[in-house]
Amino acid sequence: MAALGTVPQVNSASKLGISKSGVLTISGFGVKVRLQSNHLEIEDGVGLARRKIRLARVGHGLKRLVCISEDGFTTLSALKWLADIGASFVMLNRNGKVLFVTGPTASSDVRLRRAQALGHSSGAALRIARELIDQKLAGQEHVARNKLLAVACADTIHRYRSELAETNTLERIRLVESRAAVSYWSAWRTLPISFPRKDEPRVPRHWRVFGSRADDFSTPLATGRGYKPPTRESVHLDD
Repeated sequence: MAALGTVPQVNSASKLGISKSGVLTISGFGVKVRLQSNHLEIEDGVGLARRKIRLARVGHGLKRLVCISEDGFTTLSALKWLADIGASFVMLNRNGKVLFVTGPTASSDVRLRRAQALGHSSGAALRIARELIDQKLAGQEHVARNKLLAVACADTIHRYRSELAETNTLERIRLVESRAAVSYWSAWRTLPISFPRKDEPRVPRHWRVFGSRADDFSTPLATGRGYKPPTRESVHLDD
């Protein structure tokens, strides 16, 4: 006999509240995450504004279930179901503090672990560090040139950035980064800070500018003798 219809399809991920990146956030009181007939059943909400979601093992795109609540329950079978499909479960309190996290188990990639262990001897660590600091200095240069309008500072950072290609040790990369940082944060020193007019009479003078980030640590960093921790007085301009 010919089929007269098709099997009903589950709702799309967007209708279920699952984001494009595969995240589903639930919250409220009396939250329930449990397994029924091999489907994940989720219930959340407050009062009469309740939401019920039922997920099959395929076709939903769920990668992470985030629960922002401390009231309700989650069954062990539901956590195993999430692990089996490769999804994680995260429980947060209302202030965003992580209370509980699970993740899918995966086999160890021996090639990746070996590459990580040999990162220093193979030169991979040096290349990765150089690329990361290059991107950082590029961002600092952009902010200094286009946001702070500190052209001389941006040119200095650009010069230090160009030295990265010649670095052959991690210590040298850190030295270049620290020298660029001295120049970058100096551009922030006199940046004015705005306050509501009604509060201006009560605002201390040293709060009206960004100030220096730390003491003058350019010499210790440049010579590799270490970093001098900032004092309370050093983070503001002198009155």
